[in-house]
Amino acid sequence: MTSVIGANIKRLREERGWSQARLAREVCRSTGVSGEPIGRQEVSRWETGKRTPREWLPFLASALGVTADVLKAPQEPTQPPLPTLADFLPEEDPLTPLQTRRGRQIGMGAVDDLKQRVHGLRLADDVLAGGDLIRPALRELRSAVKLYRHGAHTSEVGQQLLRQLGELAQIAGWIASDAGQHGEAERIYRLGISAATQAEDHTLAGNIAGSLAYQYSNTGREAEGVTLAHAALSDAGSDAPPKARALYLDRVAWAHTKMGKAHAQPAMRALGEASEALAEDTPGTESPAYLYWVDAGEFRVMESRVYTELHRPLRAVPLLRNVLSGYDTTHTRELALYLSWLAVALADANEPEEAAAVAERVIGISSDVSSERTAERVRVILRRLQDYADVPEVAALLAEQEAA
Repeated sequence: MTSVIGANIKRLREERGWSQARLAREVCRSTGVSGEPIGRQEVSRWETGKRTPREWLPFLASALGVTADVLKAPQEPTQPPLPTLADFLPEEDPLTPLQTRRGRQIGMGAVDDLKQRVHGLRLADDVLAGGDLIRPALRELRSAVKLYRHGAHTSEVGQQLLRQLGELAQIAGWIASDAGQHGEAERIYRLGISAATQAEDHTLAGNIAGSLAYQYSNTGREAEGVTLAHAALSDAGSDAPPKARALYLDRVAWAHTKMGKAHAQPAMRALGEASEALAEDTPGTESPAYLYWVDAGEFRVMESRVYTELHRPLRAVPLLRNVLSGYDTTHTRELALYLSWLAVALADANEPEEAAAVAERVIGISSDVSSERTAERVRVILRRLQDYADVPEVAALLAEQEAA
């Protein structure tokens, strides 16, 4: 349980917009000793109450610009604090640098090389599924962590390496999740949140946290999905680029949607705010390169999925038809996923014959796709069509799948 001192450390750190790694550096600087005798993990232990600063207390107070008595004083009861991404960092951080780095000197050339590999993996994910990519993705991630931990580099190069590690963890976590390796994906996402946080890239941290929240929402951990989606939005702040804020709000909308009809209003409110954020993405507005896929079409897909999940097919079907009419068929997995939502929405609209036809197309497309996401969507469709088992087209499809 968090101690009084730990809660005060966390509160004062967050008021300054510092990461745990930043506070660790400031404390080391205030001691006047060479090297870094404490790191991010030690600050995390202080904040969670697992350890008491003791001899570090005056240096902590100095770094935070307060007295030691302020750190010891209980705070007046207020509303429960909002969760932050610090609550989702890994317990033992594999990014902790070795005390003595004897590896080769790492320069910006290595950072640029890693950046290209990350981008290549992201483009590969557009056309290949998680089962095809998980092995190369994990190899790249292990190699990048080793490069950061063992190599000798300046603080600037280290920060850029951490940023690329965060981007790599986001796409590797997404790939692992698509392959059905949810435990592995969660560990990778937490690693990425840590890397982005240490790099003080709050936009990237929010993107990675939103991906983990999305996994929670889809794997039976809906309440955790809501908590983390809101934490991602809150921690990124109002200065995040419009595309990023739109994506965070989409994740919030989906998290509330998966909680059921009682959360329909916050889901719809988040969708509206996401639309407003995306409208701010005018020509000349800069966004991180990894958000290249966030556009009006993707927003319509999310909107239609929310409507489908809330059983509002009259809104969902036209949106999905519009998106699918011009969708790139080389993106096989996404095409199968989007069609799966159309099949369910058509069933909700009491159009079982057309729903069966779309379902048959989904099954055909996804048969050669090594994706747990598409496999689960096929199962969802077939369960939904059971309500129309007496319709000849549906009966034929169900019989064929049972035989298969």
